Amino acid sequence: MWIVSRVIPVLKLYFTGLKVLLYQLWNTRFLLPVLANQNGRVAIVTGGARGLGYETVRQLVNLGMFVIIASRNEEEALCAVKKISEENSEAQVDFEFLDVSCLRSVREFVRRFKDRGRPLHVLINNAGVMLLPEGRTADGFETHFATNYLGHFLLTRLLLETLVHSGKDESYSRILNVSSSAHHAADLRLHDLQNVRCHSAHEAYSGSKLAQVMFTYHLCEELESSGAPVTVNAVDPGVVNTGLYSHLCCLTRYAHKLIAHFLFKTPADGAATAVYSALSPHLERVSGCYLHEGRCVESSSNSYDKDLQTRLWQNTCDLLNLQHSLELHAHITPELK
Repeated sequence: MWIVSRVIPVLKLYFTGLKVLLYQLWNTRFLLPVLANQNGRVAIVTGGARGLGYETVRQLVNLGMFVIIASRNEEEALCAVKKISEENSEAQVDFEFLDVSCLRSVREFVRRFKDRGRPLHVLINNAGVMLLPEGRTADGFETHFATNYLGHFLLTRLLLETLVHSGKDESYSRILNVSSSAHHAADLRLHDLQNVRCHSAHEAYSGSKLAQVMFTYHLCEELESSGAPVTVNAVDPGVVNTGLYSHLCCLTRYAHKLIAHFLFKTPADGAATAVYSALSPHLERVSGCYLHEGRCVESSSNSYDKDLQTRLWQNTCDLLNLQHSLELHAHITPELK
């Protein structure tokens, strides 16, 4: 039984990945269309110091946005700021420390951001970890669960007021949760959200990504019912060649090196979907979607379970000592209701 519980999540995750790789092999890559200049608009990108996050930041900055790289690696982030600024003399990019796996760090980041008095038009929840050995954060949560899901849930909730104030009837603020096809391999168990009973790094990763998608859908309903000028979508960049794969086992890491150059997307290609989702006028007011290659596609059947979405939302709010309801009505102008 122990062997089955360990092997099945591995097989499901790699089978899902294989299907995506075959799709990428036989289909032309998504090309980012020309987008309007974004002067005066502000974005936060978690995990923006390298890989997919860095390319997302770079492309947003080149379109005129002021972008804050939220990262726990100060050295990497400052190097990213320097590199982007050297490439673009008019770049508006900054760094703020954020360890999204630490709830205290999330709260402190939000306090510092609000103290700056800036608006927030785009929040991209990109930071993530994959296939780490079993571990716990300082708050006692499983690492994948805390980093990929719980920390971003708290960050989003705490920044919602700013996003609401920054949104306009003709230009909604946008929240993007960078997801993964790995969520197709997951079954969410509310009684064991943190994968404690029989820990599997593969199941923990895919489960955290499913929770992220379900959070996206429920948050969309909450925002729409309140009339808030904010949209939220999940974005699947595809299989991208980034540092996420550094924790693969030896054999799988060797296979990754052999095929990544030919089958995986580059970080720049993967970032194109996120940038398009953040800025495209064609997606104005589009919310509650799972976006892949610039269009809305179906996520896993499990992710549409509304009862499970609600219970996940409530359980997460309880873990974070947050109210279940958003109570945003007081912040919305009458014309936006």
